[in-house]
Amino acid sequence: MPCREMSFHRRNHILPVGLSGGGRFVVSRKNFVPAYVRAFEEGILQERATEAIESLRSCRVCPRDCDIDRFNNKIGVCKSGRLARVASAFPHFGEEDCLRGWNGSGTIFFGWCNLRCVFCQNFETSQFGEGSEVTASELAGIMLDLQRIGCHNINFVTPEHVVPQILEGLVIAVERGLRLPLVYNTSAYDSLESIRWMDDLIDIYMPDFKLWDAEHCRKYLVASNYADAARKVIAAMHQQVGELRVDEDGFALRGVLVRHLVMPGLLDDTREIMNWIAQNLSRDSYVNVMDQYYPAHKAEMEPRVAELNRGVTDHEFCSAIELARAAGLWRFDIRWRNVVPHGAAVWLPRVQRRVVAG
Repeated sequence: MPCREMSFHRRNHILPVGLSGGGRFVVSRKNFVPAYVRAFEEGILQERATEAIESLRSCRVCPRDCDIDRFNNKIGVCKSGRLARVASAFPHFGEEDCLRGWNGSGTIFFGWCNLRCVFCQNFETSQFGEGSEVTASELAGIMLDLQRIGCHNINFVTPEHVVPQILEGLVIAVERGLRLPLVYNTSAYDSLESIRWMDDLIDIYMPDFKLWDAEHCRKYLVASNYADAARKVIAAMHQQVGELRVDEDGFALRGVLVRHLVMPGLLDDTREIMNWIAQNLSRDSYVNVMDQYYPAHKAEMEPRVAELNRGVTDHEFCSAIELARAAGLWRFDIRWRNVVPHGAAVWLPRVQRRVVAG
């Protein structure tokens, strides 16, 4: 990727060539209909929601395979019972430009998590369960509130353990007029069954492929089978929706966007992940190689993971980009909009947090 990336011009907008492919990955917004709308009209969404909720009686929603009765509020690794917990919901201006646009990505952060990442930067939500439980109707209301205030999409963050509850709420939201693209923003520690339920419902998959080495996965994520699970579900996501495509304004409409957080001292994992993406998904995969790692949670204070108690050097990050290029990847996420409304504040009546952008 050159230092000054070429751009694709359309309707007075300038899109980075890595996003647009010079027009190859641009599709018309005019004819776009979210996948779940057709599924709802055909009764598929309702059937999947019923099946998924029933599966909570012996839960195998994620690769932990706890087999406990979450339907009756028994608690497994994810600490979630019958209802989903929502920590916050707001227009997120920190997401990729193709998601945040001018009005923000309509982000719903779910409480709890099925991973135990020692470096989690949102540990209050993922490990301590920040937030409140919501009914299906309340979750639908949150989606509709985000649509009403102008968000460009609905962005489910940490959905792995609450897929049944999302489907249950989505049925009600569609009945009430939801029409935004859906973003499935996941650690990729999902079950294949969950991704099957999401087939023809999710428009944009955004998995984070964290680590490759099984020992690293065990030590840092407390899930030695993480990489194997991630490979399976990310491949299934790509099979469903393909490479990322955007509209004339650069808003993501359909496809896979893979995130990878560069970790200190773990470039061998980065190399393997980038090679796998290029060889098993597509060299046209859209990838966000992220440099925002900082020591948080246990990585900041526990001697057993002292090697993670530092930031990523410029050399490490540049090396990560070069490893991705060497694998044959070329569609890298960059910042190209300058649209965050400084001081803009939004209050959603159904959720807990007031968020000020800028």
